[in-house]
Amino acid sequence: MIKLLCGIFIVTSLLVACEQAPKADKARITEAQMVQPGKGNAYLVDITASEVQWIGTKPTGKHQGTLKLAGGAVYLQDSVITGGQFTISMNSLEDIDLVTDTTMKRKLENELKGPMFFDVKKYPAATFEITSITPFHPSIGDELTLKDATHIIKGNLTLKAVTKNISFPAKITFNHNSINAIANFNIDRTQWGMTYRADKSLQDKLISSQVNIVFNIQANR
Repeated sequence: MIKLLCGIFIVTSLLVACEQAPKADKARITEAQMVQPGKGNAYLVDITASEVQWIGTKPTGKHQGTLKLAGGAVYLQDSVITGGQFTISMNSLEDIDLVTDTTMKRKLENELKGPMFFDVKKYPAATFEITSITPFHPSIGDELTLKDATHIIKGNLTLKAVTKNISFPAKITFNHNSINAIANFNIDRTQWGMTYRADKSLQDKLISSQVNIVFNIQANR
């Protein structure tokens, strides 16, 4: 009996560990907020230098991939970002860990692009509109995974016609003619209606509701 209980405990522990998204700051999700037009100089997103990376997990492992930006701009006035928006091409979704297994790669990409997830035929683009950016000044108790975060970004993320405001830390650097923003956070996909296989009672069929997002945005004047 003791051996059986120990075995169950070990298996359960392994499943819980596998279900977890990579360690990252958790995005705070609230209802959509008002978006103000950006003021100042426009910095256009460099779609060749910018990229969104994602990691999804399940009890048996994980998959990771990329998304490309279709365009966007960031507005800067007196060294302060006053607004901005980005468009993400959902048709560009690509898995990068199954490059040696083209059949599985295609199957996974088709599933993620299908109606159970992003439904790209109906919703070919996702958008992110900045609602505020404030300097991050760590205080006692603030323990961010992104240790060199400089700002807190808030913005409306629209996926599949569902808009939620998300807040997350980012590292933003300014050069003479460019702005670079890097962030790494986890987000709950079910908040945008993507509940497929998110029920923990499904055990081996479970796909974690938490998705890891890493973005590197380059915008040039």
